[in-house]
Amino acid sequence: MIKVLIADSHPVVRLGVKQVLEAASGFDVVADVSSTSELFETLEKVSPDVVMLEMDIPDINGIATLRKMKQEFPEAKVLMFSGQSEDVYALSSIRAGAFGYLSKAADIEYIVSAIKKVAEGNMFITNELAQRLAFDEGSQKPRRFFRKLSTREIEVLKLLASGKRNKEVAEGLNLNEKTVSTYKARLMRKLNVDNLVDLLQQAKALELY
Repeated sequence: MIKVLIADSHPVVRLGVKQVLEAASGFDVVADVSSTSELFETLEKVSPDVVMLEMDIPDINGIATLRKMKQEFPEAKVLMFSGQSEDVYALSSIRAGAFGYLSKAADIEYIVSAIKKVAEGNMFITNELAQRLAFDEGSQKPRRFFRKLSTREIEVLKLLASGKRNKEVAEGLNLNEKTVSTYKARLMRKLNVDNLVDLLQQAKALELY
């Protein structure tokens, strides 16, 4: 029996995933939570084999939550579950320690196969994503720039693209403002832009909005 914990801010998503797993055999949904604070409280009480973690879950963003989980609950395997761009966030999630990435736009049957694969300790990405990552065509220039970015740089860029000021980005990622300014300068260099407006346009090209 694979024990699953669902961490997603949307009640309908948690219910839907739970129903899919209950209809399949071999799964036990041990808990479902709506925020990272609830997630860590629950992980003190239960030991799931797989945590389905929403990228945009409240309190702490998904990547930061994933890093904290790797430190505090290293046995739990994380399957990132997100409505965000698969092209952009799958790589950053896996770099941060996730065992897989599943888009909320993926077919329902992927939920079962993804959790099974992750529970076995194997990596999961969709065939479509694997094929896209195998190519680096000229028409995908923003994607090529993206692959130069670290996970932390992507986090900073996403917050900037959402309209956050340096101070808010610093607070959200537990950094100081000077460090955020350094990241911003580094992002401009890596994404080949020289002002904030062009940087945010590049973020939109990466679907970070």
